[in-house]
Amino acid sequence: MLGYILRRLLQVIPVFFGATLLIYFLVFAMPGDPILALFGDKTPNPAVLEQLREQYHLNDPFIVQYWYYITGVFQGDLGNTFSGRPVSAVLAATLPVTGRLAVMAIAIEFVLAIVIGTISALRKGKLFDNVSLVVALVAIAIPIFVVAFLAQYFLAIQLGWFKPTVGADNDWGGLWLPAIVLGFSLYAVSMRLMRSSVIDTLNQDWVRTAYSKGLSRNRVLPVHVLRNSLIPVITNSATNFGVLLVGATVTEGIFNVPGVGNTLFQAITRGEGPTVVSFVTVFVILYVLVNLLIDLLYGLLDPRIRYA
Repeated sequence: MLGYILRRLLQVIPVFFGATLLIYFLVFAMPGDPILALFGDKTPNPAVLEQLREQYHLNDPFIVQYWYYITGVFQGDLGNTFSGRPVSAVLAATLPVTGRLAVMAIAIEFVLAIVIGTISALRKGKLFDNVSLVVALVAIAIPIFVVAFLAQYFLAIQLGWFKPTVGADNDWGGLWLPAIVLGFSLYAVSMRLMRSSVIDTLNQDWVRTAYSKGLSRNRVLPVHVLRNSLIPVITNSATNFGVLLVGATVTEGIFNVPGVGNTLFQAITRGEGPTVVSFVTVFVILYVLVNLLIDLLYGLLDPRIRYA
């Protein structure tokens, strides 16, 4: 087990350098002058422009800029935004907001997928199963921004159940509406996976053996069926969680959530290389660690899985 964990952690090293180098190059190759864009329609002093370019090493070749950035990272310095604010401070302010939103959305997705998927599998071919499959198909087909606008209009503006935007009220209670939108948009795939997995597990020999031994349905379903059916759902939910940590940019923009999605989008439009690469670096590490945790969870759910 320890050797497996160490090997997976060592895989972070090439992923880290590859991701940061690629993203930094893409930002470097973007057209336009990011420093000049900071002044908008104003005409800045050429001396000020040159000073800012020197400060952020924008006059240096790409590999030199990347070297300055990567050495700063290993010294614990993620760099500064073009406004002078440390990137680490921006991350500290935005990542908890997106983290709360991601946890709430995944919890909604997971509960809906398990409950609806299991009931659909047990009622295969009946009304509930057919309706749930149609709803899941609709959830997959409708773009996320359409779901967000509909939820904002009907649930927030018309019914008044939620606030239409988040803004500064970004604690757990203020994020319910965007979390519901994300959870609903994500649950359909997990529900279909859960349904298929439960149907497949119900046909396994060990389930029939459990029933033949006289075990009740209340015992067989949670212990023998659900436990063995959760692995594909957990895999999909873990992938969704990693994606949400990067930032649900569209949803955060519609509901004015001050998370990493909004901040990263603004940094890309401004051409802030250190900000974009620092955000991506943190997300790569988080994504790898989340997937490692899920891999270890497989061994608890399925005793047949061993890490040698």
